[in-house]
Amino acid sequence: MNNTLWLQRRSLLLATAAAATLALAGCATQSPSLAEAPPIVFVHGNGDTAALWQTTVWRFESNGWPRERLHAIDVPYPLSRDEDAKPQAGRTSAAEHMAYLKAEVDKVLKATGASQVVLVGNSRGGNAIRNYIYNGGGDKTVSHAVLGGTPNHGVWAIPGFREGNEFSGTGPFLKALNAPKNAAGDEVSGPVKWMTIRSDNNDKFAQPDGLWIGQKGTATNVTAAGPELKGATNVVIPRIDHRETSYSPAAFDASYRFITGKAPTRTEIAAEKSVVLNGKVTGLGVDSADPKTGNFSNNLPLAGAQLEVYATDPATGTRKGNPLLRKTVGADGQWGPLAVAPGAPIEFVITAPGYATTHIYRSGFPRSSDLIHLRPERIADADKTADSIVTLTRPRGYLDPARDKMLLDGAVPAGVPAGAGVASAKVKPAGGVRSIVAEFNGERVAGQTWPAAQGHVVMLEISQ
Repeated sequence: MNNTLWLQRRSLLLATAAAATLALAGCATQSPSLAEAPPIVFVHGNGDTAALWQTTVWRFESNGWPRERLHAIDVPYPLSRDEDAKPQAGRTSAAEHMAYLKAEVDKVLKATGASQVVLVGNSRGGNAIRNYIYNGGGDKTVSHAVLGGTPNHGVWAIPGFREGNEFSGTGPFLKALNAPKNAAGDEVSGPVKWMTIRSDNNDKFAQPDGLWIGQKGTATNVTAAGPELKGATNVVIPRIDHRETSYSPAAFDASYRFITGKAPTRTEIAAEKSVVLNGKVTGLGVDSADPKTGNFSNNLPLAGAQLEVYATDPATGTRKGNPLLRKTVGADGQWGPLAVAPGAPIEFVITAPGYATTHIYRSGFPRSSDLIHLRPERIADADKTADSIVTLTRPRGYLDPARDKMLLDGAVPAGVPAGAGVASAKVKPAGGVRSIVAEFNGERVAGQTWPAAQGHVVMLEISQ
């Protein structure tokens, strides 16, 4: 796909979102003035972090929303249990997830003095939102709920198959949430106003075949319409993937219209004259059932990690001068604050016992953020003989070779399946230290290869 086709596609997505949400003004409350903008609490998905909301927060800010009224939560243990009713190390039950959200909403209400919040969730985050509203008192504290890509009718709905899991459409958790709320059979009820956002057919967790749950050829009994809820405002955006249901410009456009009753002034991110960055350094847990391969995500601070930050050359990824910051991370995991030049590319280097020295290259930051969360990697056994290990990673969306224009080290990444199912692509370049570039739909990230034999890995991170 060339750049012209990509721009045409992006314009189509935004136009489709706008058309799909023209009726939202009648579903939303009276548009607030931005001086009275309601607090928004963003809830990430399964295994994810608050950092994924970075660009969405920037878009709200770019439309005048006060920064202090935009709160992205970071669930300490973001992965669901295999069976919701059985304790599992490093994972949370649906009830624990909901309790954490409730506590965070209470903090936001206290800090802002507001009587209600807006909740915006991606994927599993939507499960916690629904559970809180119906079972945790959220019907009184929430005005609007926006659910992006939430598998409201399950990732699978196969009688007898993993029905104890939170994502089973025939299991007790989702069956209770989906129980009719009125004589019309609506799956939502007031006074909260509800909206869902889904893909037309490109969400890996709303597919009729069980490929993405390891059950290829088995009918899931779930369709692309699985995230919709009867009685809600249901928005469909063509070709977006599972994460783009929340983190894309089109999803922001739909959310803003629903919350305010009017179109945003802009969907692009407005640059600031000065940029200050901060965030947490977090680690990976190890599943005791399989300590060799069972890494799992958590959002706990990685105290004692060493961090260095460098300005880099946008063309080559080479460092420009001495470190902008050198710090040992404390108990809270915070690595900043750090003032950087707006839009200037950055290299973050994390060193911690039990991890590879991880070099994370970013293309630059147009605005300030305290959601720049960083996590070191471990080297997989299959990669330990490589000269260098370089990964193109896209946290806010997936890679779709049929849809996206992407290059890694000058070539289309190999092994990326069609259908927007993976968020990263890896190469193992030989030949010593040199520049390496990732490109994705117009964004370019330049870095340097580093020797894997000396315990280094490289991440070229896409912001969009």
